[in-house]
Amino acid sequence: MGNLSKQHCEACRADAEPASQAEIEDYRRELPSWEILERESIRRLERVFTFKNFKQALAFTNRVGELAEEAGHHPALLTEWGKVTVIWWTHAIKGLHKNDFVMAAKTDEAARTDEAAK
Repeated sequence: MGNLSKQHCEACRADAEPASQAEIEDYRRELPSWEILERESIRRLERVFTFKNFKQALAFTNRVGELAEEAGHHPALLTEWGKVTVIWWTHAIKGLHKNDFVMAAKTDEAARTDEAAK
């Protein structure tokens, strides 16, 4: 499979195939801190990141936003005092695609980089 954080998002259309259960299980090996939740009948990847204060949480939110813009793939972000909830799913297919796992891995990498910079 390779390191998900080094991969790139693929263009994804409404007729794209969602990730299979076998693919999801394979991708999750690199993403043990992420949960798969179902909301509004849509499977999503979700993780909560914690910080010392709102300023750090906001900086991380902005970093994830930059990654999303670079990739053309956008998560739901909830920024609160000391935490950020990041939720990835592919809107076009109303479910999980490889892109979501790639971006979750990139999000984890951004969190590690932000932590190292502190």
